[in-house]
Amino acid sequence: MTRPAPKKNSIPPGVRETEAVLGKANVLWTTLHERVSEQFGPLAEKWSFSGKTERWSLQLKREKGKRTVLYMILCRGYFIAAFALGEKACLAARESGLPPSVLDVIEKAPKYAEGRGVWLDVRTKKDLENVVKLAAIKMAT
Repeated sequence: MTRPAPKKNSIPPGVRETEAVLGKANVLWTTLHERVSEQFGPLAEKWSFSGKTERWSLQLKREKGKRTVLYMILCRGYFIAAFALGEKACLAARESGLPPSVLDVIEKAPKYAEGRGVWLDVRTKKDLENVVKLAAIKMAT
């Protein structure tokens, strides 16, 4: 059964809908959420729907200080971890041992007032580890 495309004011996806969209990647989603919560929690969560991309995203934000750690964007069979990285975080990432493919994404990311808009696909455990490492770099700078 195919779920109709969500409308802007519709209800955010629940656990079942998230699992259905992600499939095997749901374990990566859950693991990332748990690890970020352990390292930077307590976290506030906020679901948003973008009509532009027609995707749901989950913002994970520190309750103390209200700083956003990252966004987790649902895609069919995988998800995207999105960050706004300041220049200090970008410099620290270059020195961190992250793979060249991740550093290339950071370097080519569009620049905004809040930082570079970095989007990383999460399809494997290695992708997950890179995202966890980048989250730690962001929050340390």
